[in-house]
Amino acid sequence: MAAEHDQMPVKEEEYLDVLTKTGEKTGISKPRGDVHRAGDYHRAVHVWIFAESTQELLLQRRADCKDSWAGLWDISSAGHISAGDSSLISAMRELQEELGVTLPKDAFELIFVLLQECTINDGKFINNEYNDVYLVTTIDPIPLEAFTLQESEVSAVKYLSLEEYRRVLAQEHPDYVPYDVNEEYGQLFMIIEKRYKENAEARSLTLDKQLNRYASTSLSAELTGLTAADKEALTLLVKAATIMDKIFYLQVWYSNPSLRDWLKENADKSQLDKLKWMYYVINKSPWSCLDENEAFLTTADSAVKLLPNAPKPVPGWKGLEYRTAFPAAKPPGANFYPPDMDKMEFNLWKDRLQEDKREEAMGFFNVIRRHSESLFEDTTSPKTENVTRSSHDLYVVPYSQEYNSLLAEAATLLCEAGEMASSSSLKRLLYSKADAFLSNDYYDSDIAWMELDSKLDVTIGPYETYEDSLFGYKATFEAFIGVRDDKATAQLKLFGDHLQVLEKNLPMDNIYKSENVTAAPIRVIQLLYNAGDVKGPQTVAFNLPNDERIVKDRGTSMVMLKNVSEAKFKLILKPIADVCIMEEQRDLVDFESFFTHTICHECCHGIGPHTITLLNGQKSTVRLELQELHSSLEEAKADIVGLWALRFLMDKDLLPKSLAKSMYVSFLAGCFRSVRFGLEEAHGKGQALQFNYLFEKGAFILRPDETFAVDFEKVEDSVASLSREILTIQARGDKEAARTLLQKYGVMTPSLKRALEKLETVQVPVDIIPDFPIANQILRDIN
Repeated sequence: MAAEHDQMPVKEEEYLDVLTKTGEKTGISKPRGDVHRAGDYHRAVHVWIFAESTQELLLQRRADCKDSWAGLWDISSAGHISAGDSSLISAMRELQEELGVTLPKDAFELIFVLLQECTINDGKFINNEYNDVYLVTTIDPIPLEAFTLQESEVSAVKYLSLEEYRRVLAQEHPDYVPYDVNEEYGQLFMIIEKRYKENAEARSLTLDKQLNRYASTSLSAELTGLTAADKEALTLLVKAATIMDKIFYLQVWYSNPSLRDWLKENADKSQLDKLKWMYYVINKSPWSCLDENEAFLTTADSAVKLLPNAPKPVPGWKGLEYRTAFPAAKPPGANFYPPDMDKMEFNLWKDRLQEDKREEAMGFFNVIRRHSESLFEDTTSPKTENVTRSSHDLYVVPYSQEYNSLLAEAATLLCEAGEMASSSSLKRLLYSKADAFLSNDYYDSDIAWMELDSKLDVTIGPYETYEDSLFGYKATFEAFIGVRDDKATAQLKLFGDHLQVLEKNLPMDNIYKSENVTAAPIRVIQLLYNAGDVKGPQTVAFNLPNDERIVKDRGTSMVMLKNVSEAKFKLILKPIADVCIMEEQRDLVDFESFFTHTICHECCHGIGPHTITLLNGQKSTVRLELQELHSSLEEAKADIVGLWALRFLMDKDLLPKSLAKSMYVSFLAGCFRSVRFGLEEAHGKGQALQFNYLFEKGAFILRPDETFAVDFEKVEDSVASLSREILTIQARGDKEAARTLLQKYGVMTPSLKRALEKLETVQVPVDIIPDFPIANQILRDIN
């Protein structure tokens, strides 16, 4: 069942990468003929062209000279992935070479990977092939005369309806290359049929239900403390923040901006289109944050683009219209890495680099691209055979280059705002951040952000790394603009003043403790506007920067969003407590405990292991060692160590002991709030870990009436025990121990599931949708 496929002998035989039976590269490459004689596992691509309006697939008739399945009808286009080549580039090239159709990468949707194992030609041709199956969705069929067929590969093309093609395969028709539609290849038909058979009413009901998990709330603040000049600066800063949105959309997935624009333009066409747009705005992508990043849209909902010259022109035909594609499964590398790059390819490339270049490859402020991809898309010639042969196909592109035009525009706005700002520290921040956008060096601007002392509070730039779930290396752009709450900020000085004391007394071995923890400055603000990487569940606080160089030299700084916390407590946490917490403990859930723990959570990001020494004496960081597991474990650490720290401060008479019971019960109620974000989200998985661990230890109890309670006799020791376990894993950089802990406890257990089902029944909101009246008015005035 080789669908690739093979050519007449040529002077230089094609080499293929040999894989293990489970699909990993062995580091060996062999001539194509040797691979098939030996039955070595290797990779290939299948590309299907599907016409949406007629529900037809394009088939090619394989040339009579082929040494496998000669003269039979087969996939639109297919081919081996040559040694050193990438999957997507191979798909693009095969379509161009075999059919004369040149399409950009956003036309190709990877729908599944298929392993084919078969033997033909009396045992002389053994095909053990991993096939990356791509779908290209055109609006109408491409005229057959528009194709330019490669005679050595393809003798004819035709369209066949989806149903007819499934029927001939099921009947094992002798004119068609056989595929078992009852096994894995049946996914092709199921995926396409599901997209076009679901009715608008059913989809509308689903989207409406998903939207109702969010409670709309207006977030505003008093501007009386701002000078006239600061109010002028605010207008420019809101405008700059909208640019962070544009960059973030692009960071999520390369066809995401066109999807956003398409949904917005078509939102008024129907109720379903309106709901699609509304839910997309919350998630900023086609993947639902509260549903383990399950796609709520498909490529069939996506933008339509016209390419007049993709194949050769045909009189009276305007050209090829196609749907911009995105995969059903959210890509773990987002748009920071080539879409067909895996961890092994990255690590093999990175390990060959010099040390400074290796650090750059793993750095926060750049993307990884392919030479072959850019050369292929830029070329006008189909002769691209040698483009991907380089063993160094990957390369680094700094953010300042990747997002140059957008960052230049944002830098200009920040400089203009800096000229108006009344605070010298705000001026310094805005000027240095503008410089960083253009130079890609964020060190000085992050220090300036930590030292900000201004009534008008601004956080803008690349910070969090949650979107990079492949490695956790790459930072997304975001913006938070607010007015400092001076009274609340003054009240919180206690935590910063005692950070070193907390570090010294952490429940872990002294060898892992730092002797020089810098107190994290804490600012409390009333949020006026946010943008960029703020999607789905809204953050109530953040602790930055994440750059370990600065954490080591200067520590971190924290911003608390008090009006966001108040909205979440009122609209979500109190209703959760009414459903899930034992009646006798329900009144212990209060805003003071909730907000105080949130503060302590953010403080505790700044203590514990960051820069570490491995067993072999090598210096590293927790982030680099734990990679994609780092975010979930770090959120769990900040939470559980935050509880431990509050108890410690009470024991030292630095906080009122009256908080003790309320902080534990408020934390328990908060577990159900955070787990509802989904276990694919770092906070949700981290919270599940803590709940399940404390439940196993008997610190949390499920009562006969299916409410939960805190056992105050057991909770303190259980909190200390989990804190020690997580801190020790981080200090050792022990990725396997981190994985074991998360696999055991970061899961949906029956007790958690029952609690969430109860909340679903009474329709307690999962999170909030903030509305920003002041910023919205500014944007209306600008436009």
